[in-house]
This record gives sequence, structure tokens and C-alpha cells, in this order.
Amino acid sequence: MLLSSNELIELINNIPLGIIRVDTDLNINFINASAMTILGINRADAIGRNCTDIMHNELCKEACPLQQTISTGKPIINKTVCIRPHNKRFPISINTAVLRDSQGNIYGAIESFRDLTPAVQVKNEYRENYFFENMFGRSNAMQKLFDLIRIVAQSDSTVLIEGESGTGKELIARAIHSQSKRKNKPLITVNCSALPETLLESELFGYIAGAFTDAKKDKKGRFALADGGVLFLDEIGELSPMLQVKLLRVLQEKKYEPLGSTKSINADVRIITATNKNLERLVRDKVIREDFYYRINVIKIEPPPMRERKEDIPWLVEYFIDKLNKIYHKHIEEISPYALRQLMDYDFPGNVRELENIIEHAYVLCPGGIIKEEHLPDKFHNKSAVPAIEIASNMKELEAVFLISVLKKNNWSRKNTAKELNINPSTLHRKLKKLGVKPPKK
Repeated sequence: MLLSSNELIELINNIPLGIIRVDTDLNINFINASAMTILGINRADAIGRNCTDIMHNELCKEACPLQQTISTGKPIINKTVCIRPHNKRFPISINTAVLRDSQGNIYGAIESFRDLTPAVQVKNEYRENYFFENMFGRSNAMQKLFDLIRIVAQSDSTVLIEGESGTGKELIARAIHSQSKRKNKPLITVNCSALPETLLESELFGYIAGAFTDAKKDKKGRFALADGGVLFLDEIGELSPMLQVKLLRVLQEKKYEPLGSTKSINADVRIITATNKNLERLVRDKVIREDFYYRINVIKIEPPPMRERKEDIPWLVEYFIDKLNKIYHKHIEEISPYALRQLMDYDFPGNVRELENIIEHAYVLCPGGIIKEEHLPDKFHNKSAVPAIEIASNMKELEAVFLISVLKKNNWSRKNTAKELNINPSTLHRKLKKLGVKPPKK
């Protein structure tokens, strides 16, 4: 049985999307209740007026979405724009489509839109609570890492950051520097694997004129440049035994000599080192000197790999999408729950760096709107199907997918899931009830 006109209008008025219909001159001839609520306008003031006078869309003058749709006959899907009705600026997501008569002639267009303010508020809340010095972490592992960085930053002790590639070791070094009393002094970074031994020595300690054939004048080394601040030595496991001895003296005596000089210079420098290797194993293999290892390993920080903090993946994905939108001025709104599930089931040997590269790959291939499974790299394709909603229309669906993944990880134990998420079990119960997530029948 078909709906009557009144029933159809009642249905349109009660859906949580704003809807307006315009003629080819962009004059509004229909507006639903949700649109009036979002725009803060009544029907009498909207009907007959040009949509540009109502929406105050930031694209109205240059690239009006409705005008583009009428001109090209092509729809616009999930485009994010900002509007300014009554001088109040907020973001909306819009979809447009043309209206044709029985002969196929365009006689107008329709636009649906939803207010993104609640979603933006959720994002801002998460960034305020879970972002720390350019790192994101909602997981217990990352929150503990942030707490450790805050404590370690207050001392001048030497720090060893030992973790897998892509776990953000340099970001941790920068966070320690930024949180410390040395934050207004330099942070100098040296990659120990990028330079040959002879060049690395002169880079670290500098040299005086005449120290070697091409030394025409004095040159400051990285220790001198970092004076009062922090020297970050990345890939410390690649250091030669000879340079280990020279650095050991700096660590013990806080002094060094530039090449060709016999005059010692005081080193007021905090040293932070990093490696993706197991230094204890290298000590056993006689690659790293034991005394050097104990000098650099006063405080060890081990950033968790991505596979141990999968609850952070949905929010990192969202962050990377927002970051790419700002760089490329494209409007990708979100990732589909099925594509997200593919990511949640992956172990990320390349950690956060690999996740960011995967999202950039998908972003480039996605024409707009929603990143889907087909936009992910080939290694995510042809996996066994996982039931999921194809289009995530809001953060609610994204959160449901995330909670299901953590519940499965904990064998559907709500107690263990709440503990891992660092939330009260009653809070988790309310969330699951609200999202309609139920454990499988046994």
C-alpha cells in the first residue's frame, strides 16, 4: 500500500535530516521540520526565498552545491560545508540530487543535510582528553605512557626509548623535551645509522680548523648546538664500538673534545636515545658495550605496538582523515564500519606509521564521502565477509563496531572490556544498550 501525500510529508518531517527543495532559480518551495530546526527558521520565512539567503553556505558565491547539481545533473554526496544562518557558524554534511519531470527535464533540486556540531563536539572532547604532545591514546597502554613521559620529563636522567619501527619514538623524545625545564632550549636530532663513523664523530663533537685536510675553519658539533637542551640519538644500536666509548665519556664526565682539540668542553645536554633493536641481545652478542648500555638505559620507555592498542584505531583513522582533508581540501567524511573492521583485524607490523600510510592510500583512491573496503590496499581485499553496515552515518555506528571488536578480544567479557577501556562497567552497559550491541547466544 502506497503512502498518501500527507503520510509522506509526515515521514519527511520526522526524519533527522534537514531537507529543502528548490526550483532552477534556487528558490525554496519545500522545507521539512528538521531543516527548520537546524537553520533556526520557520516555514513562512523560508518558502519563496533563495536558498543562499537562508543557508549562507561558505560555497554559495563560488561553488553552490545545488547550482552545481542543477547545472551538471550530477548528485553531490556527503560534502562537508559550513553555514552561517543568523551569523551562527557550524558545519553540516550535505547531499544533493536533481528533480526531473516525466520528460526528463530538470525542474529543480533537493538537498538533504545534517548538523555535524555534535560529531565535532565529540571529536574535540576526545582530542582534549586523549591527545598529548601530538600523540593520541585512549587505551590504557598509551595513557600510562603519557603519565610516564610527564614524570620522566621533570628529571635530567638519560632515557632509552626502545620499540618497534613506527611506534613514535621521536614523538616521545619531543614530548619529553616539550614537558621539561629544557623546553626553551634546542632539541637536536641525530640519526646514528645515516652517517658513516668518521663523519658521525665530527657531526657529534665538531672540529677545529686544521683537524683534517678539509677542515678550513672551526665547526660546532651537535653537542654544542644542543647546549642547555636535549640531544636525541636515534638508531643508537648502529653506533660503532669506538663511538660508544667516546659517548660513554660524555655520559660519565659531561665533557668532550672537538676533533683536533685538546681542550675539554662541558656538555650541559640531556641525552635521549632510541632504537628498534633489542639492545640486551646486542650486549650478549658483544655488539653493544655493556657499560655503554647501562649508561644510556637509566630510564627505559617502551611504546606499545599498534596490535596492543587497537582501541585507538578508530580515533586515529578519524584524525588522519581530518588531517588529509586539511592538506588536500577534499571532503572525506568517514570510514565504513566494514573497512574499519578490516583494519581492526590487522596486526600492523609497521604500527602507527603503517596505519597512516594505509589511510592516505585509501584517501587518495576514495572519490569522496565514505572510505570503503575497496579503497584499502590489496592486502585487505578478498577476506571472508564480516557482516557490517556499509555506510556509517554517524559516530554511533563507528563506536558500535569498535566496542564489538574489544568485546570479542575479551571473549565478550564486559568486566574485562570495561577494564581495558578504562571505564566503569555500568557505563559500558549503558553504551551497549544504547547502541543495541548484544553478546552472541552460546
